[in-house]
Amino acid sequence: MPLDAVYLSALADELRTQVIGQKIDKIYQPTRDEVVLALRGREGACRLLLCANTNHPRAHLTDVSVENPASPPMFCMLLRKHLLGGRILEIIQPPMERVLDFSFQCTNEFGDEVQKHLIIEIMGRNSNLILTDPEGRIIDCVRRVDYEMSEQRQVLPGLYYHLPPTQNKINPLTASLEEISGLLSAVSTPTRPDSFLMDHFTGLPPLICRELIHRFDSDLEDLNPLSPASRYTLAAHLRAEFQRIAGGCERPYVLLKNGTPWDYTYLPISQYGALVESQPAESFSAVLDQFYAKRDAAARMKSKSQAIVKSVTNLRNRTARKLENQKKELAATADRDTYRIRGELITANLYRMEKGATKLVCENYYDPELKEVEIPLNALLTPQQNAAKYFKDYNKAKTAEIYLTGQIANGQIELEYLESILDELSRAETEKDLTDIRAELIAGGYLRNTDRKKKMKTPPSKPMEFMSSSGMHIRVGRNNTQNDQLTLKSSFKYDMWLHTQKIHGSHVIISCDGQEPDEDTLIEAAMLAAYYSQARESQNVPVDYTIVKNVKKPSGAKPGMVIYDHYNTVYVDPDPALAEQLKVKK
Repeated sequence: MPLDAVYLSALADELRTQVIGQKIDKIYQPTRDEVVLALRGREGACRLLLCANTNHPRAHLTDVSVENPASPPMFCMLLRKHLLGGRILEIIQPPMERVLDFSFQCTNEFGDEVQKHLIIEIMGRNSNLILTDPEGRIIDCVRRVDYEMSEQRQVLPGLYYHLPPTQNKINPLTASLEEISGLLSAVSTPTRPDSFLMDHFTGLPPLICRELIHRFDSDLEDLNPLSPASRYTLAAHLRAEFQRIAGGCERPYVLLKNGTPWDYTYLPISQYGALVESQPAESFSAVLDQFYAKRDAAARMKSKSQAIVKSVTNLRNRTARKLENQKKELAATADRDTYRIRGELITANLYRMEKGATKLVCENYYDPELKEVEIPLNALLTPQQNAAKYFKDYNKAKTAEIYLTGQIANGQIELEYLESILDELSRAETEKDLTDIRAELIAGGYLRNTDRKKKMKTPPSKPMEFMSSSGMHIRVGRNNTQNDQLTLKSSFKYDMWLHTQKIHGSHVIISCDGQEPDEDTLIEAAMLAAYYSQARESQNVPVDYTIVKNVKKPSGAKPGMVIYDHYNTVYVDPDPALAEQLKVKK
């Protein structure tokens, strides 16, 4: 559900109790249309997220840490110049508008106290973040809108800020019974009741419109056949529901479908019956933070990894096609003995042949029944030359078999390696993970290093760390290079090593410290190995385990590829909840 005006109103009330009077300590801009204000006050510190993303625009407090760019964008620098050190005075929401106006008390370059505003407009593809001066003049914004983009309203530095144009709809929270009844009486054509609400009342999303009608009559699909008495009864019902909403939203609700968060709202939802559960929550802000955390992280990583995923996918597809062609060529060499036999039969029958013949019919003395065989000949060649050509084709096929067998083996290794890279990219959580994978591909000659600028050396990323329920330390590699480092360099020979059987995934190490890992720790580590692998969406995943001493890296093997022996296998189901529970919080 989009963040509608009613939910936003309840959210603004909640934010006022938490951030009014707080001082802006730091300002970050993780992405082009996302700003994080680090606030500090008597009650402690918190972070306010203002997101003007076209897909999920919103404003709320956040506990999610997001990786920031190495150099802050220009809009971030502008916000730091004007707002850093300022205090939040007020949060204003125009009636039934998806707009929040954050008012700040700041100090200008002359040391005078002035009031500036950071306005977030939560309007889908037209969402925006706008900074204005004390007179309401726009200093700058995330999305500049000129006359060519919109004739009705321009948003540019130097212009005065004006609210977005209204849609000339009725505010449902202040609508009288007579107004609602009059609108219903005017319906004279087939009209869906939820569409009627959306067309005439502002601030009501489709989910709420359907729910209000469902509470009146779950079977009502058309307003036109309703009698005047029924229309008046519906108007009274809607008026009562609107007044209940106007009285304030007590709490938000998370809608669960099959136990997974599917949507959120400010009313318990009954229209879906048992298919969707309405779970009450305590905080409007926390609902948004939790609901969008994973979605935003996945979208952010997808955007940042798009180019490298495309390159590796092209390499993988090219390798797969080449491998398929080589297998077909290898299959063709299986008939090479036919060429040798033909050459020998021609040699044995030279006395019977004449130059210019196009075929030779003779007994095949390789056949127990000595059946006659017909051998095609090149009329332009002598009998000896025809025999030599068949022997040459035989030797060529024999050499090709040896060469192609080696090439196919190498191609299979190459394909598996590229598949492992794609798996790592699908599980990358931070930009540092992408940087490590890109560096590995550049070192392997798969990508060119297009950035010739000298960069400061950054410390290598560390494996993910977990603590088992019995207190044993578990480490999980993030990529192939880290897998090699974790298994072959930083682990002791009697630590326990785990990996999914014949499935791409992370190396997992249980730090044993001379002890034998208990069964619970072994199962938990195996579940982590299954979750951080290509089989994370599967069930009953086989995971091999052995001591590090039994794991070896063949000479010249690709990063992350090892061989092992003296192992056992356990079958487990990947569990994301367990991974989150056991993860060591930094």
